[in-house]
Amino acid sequence: MNIVVCYKIVPDEQDAVVQADRTLSFERAALKIGDYDLNAVEAGAQLASASGASLVSLTAGGDPVEDSKLKKAILARGPHENVAVKDASLPEAGSAVTARVLAAAVKQLDDVSLVLCGEGSADRYAQQVGVQLGELLGLPTVNAVSSIELDDGVAHVERTVGAVVERLDVPLPAVLSVVADMNTPRIPSMKDILGAGKKPSRVLSFEDVGFDGFDEAIDVVSILWALTALIDRD
Repeated sequence: MNIVVCYKIVPDEQDAVVQADRTLSFERAALKIGDYDLNAVEAGAQLASASGASLVSLTAGGDPVEDSKLKKAILARGPHENVAVKDASLPEAGSAVTARVLAAAVKQLDDVSLVLCGEGSADRYAQQVGVQLGELLGLPTVNAVSSIELDDGVAHVERTVGAVVERLDVPLPAVLSVVADMNTPRIPSMKDILGAGKKPSRVLSFEDVGFDGFDEAIDVVSILWALTALIDRD
């Protein structure tokens, strides 16, 4: 049984610079694993440990997916293997394209019983990839999950909707998006970091996963208005 946890490599928001024209520059920003994705990774690591499953981390992006420091950063947190889909078009891809690429990659993996996502990416926070991924895979999909227990072919989950806590039995395989307050991501020890370098890591192309390209569903005309609104509000 495999558990797949999806993550995204993003620029560190603390390194963002507001330029004179009120756009944001991430030119000097360091790269990191998205903060919300770390909660999904921690949830996956705990579930894999409790159930004896294998945990596979999965990402899609450009050249940074091959960065050895970032690969160690993810593998030191519990995954047994890392898989990345690399293409120059992916850093600017929207949620629909990202979900399609991840779905193609998941289909190449064996015996996947559960796919985990964070509640949203740390850079765009559209909260769309998880639900679109579930639809593309044709699997039961639940977001805003705050608790998961795996049983024989079923995930017992809790999610909060307004003032109501829902308890659901979700048949596996399934796609679940977890909330940020679900857990506290572990801080890898030196032993974890050293051990991460010995874990397998694969980089795949669109051709490898059977993805034949795309037409982006959304054209970004400008983001200046959104940034201006935030700056003026502050």
